[in-house]
Amino acid sequence: MRKPNRKFAYAALTSALLLGLSACGGSDGDSSATPPAAEQPTTPPVVEQPTTPPVVEQPTTPPVTEAPGESTDASFDPYYNVCRGTDAKCYNNWGAFASTPNRVLIYSRTAGPRHANLGTPMASGLNPVMNEDNIMQAGLKRMMEEAGIQADWTEDVTVLSGRINNYKTVIFASSNRDTLWNEAAPNSNDAARTSLRNYMRRGGGFVGLHNAFGAEYNWPYYEGLLGNANFYNHGPYRDGTVQVIAQDPSTEGVALSFPFKDEWYNLAPFPTNVKFLAKVDTSTLNPLTAAPHPGHKDFHPVAWCQYYDGGRAWLSTLGHAADHFTKDSAAPGAKDFQKMVVQAVKSTMGLTEFCTSTPAAPATTTTAN
Repeated sequence: MRKPNRKFAYAALTSALLLGLSACGGSDGDSSATPPAAEQPTTPPVVEQPTTPPVVEQPTTPPVTEAPGESTDASFDPYYNVCRGTDAKCYNNWGAFASTPNRVLIYSRTAGPRHANLGTPMASGLNPVMNEDNIMQAGLKRMMEEAGIQADWTEDVTVLSGRINNYKTVIFASSNRDTLWNEAAPNSNDAARTSLRNYMRRGGGFVGLHNAFGAEYNWPYYEGLLGNANFYNHGPYRDGTVQVIAQDPSTEGVALSFPFKDEWYNLAPFPTNVKFLAKVDTSTLNPLTAAPHPGHKDFHPVAWCQYYDGGRAWLSTLGHAADHFTKDSAAPGAKDFQKMVVQAVKSTMGLTEFCTSTPAAPATTTTAN
């Protein structure tokens, strides 16, 4: 039998071992041997980046939601804290004067310079004896009585504060400066102010004539009652022409243009949110004004009306002279002025419509006598 070739067997065994080691990643100790190629990692998958998030619309400022029953009210005056203007919604129709007689109170107390047509100060109390020179008060009393209206009068601040609710209208006849202040009553020196305010709020009527615009400078409520207006200064007593610029129960039958003589008050502040009824034609004034006030060249009102804090208010800066109030006065324009005042009182009393919004009637003219 032939013996196997040992040399060949050893060679085959060595080859097999080397092959095994190679397959297992081993090495034969030769550092120069080329290592098996490492598997290169594949390109990692592209991770999709998040896109720019959509813009979330921010909520807009929410609309102002009005409480039930409330609405934006242009008639509310936040400065005077009242409802005022030409809208009748500012009138408190509470029926407080339903049983009140057709009666007015003429109030002419002065706490400063006194107009000559007011005459000698009256005694205290209600309806004191009038002095012969109380021309304005006597004239107003006569004008009311001729219109079928009962008129009482006083210059006593305690009468005003205690009795004002007995009247459908109170007429401030050139009552000036702190006319409602009672220095004699330190614990209630402003009682008349409170009474007037509450009187307006219950639907009372107010007529302010001439130097009623020189009163209560330090009480804002009263300035609002005058239509956001007050007296500043005036030029000399001089001629001018009044022009009625609106149809109204107070101007019905009054000439739309009539001559008149007055001081033509300059106003500061100037009336706002009122119905202007009459103005002076400033081209007829010589001089226009008195320094330092520039005057009201473009528009100089002399009468207007408004609802105020529940009541009715009619205002005029006219009425400086005694013959503006005397019976059958020959003073230019006195007849038209008196007619306008009487009709104004009636409208504030509720006997006629008040401060209506109808346009002006065709113009008529009254010439000087």
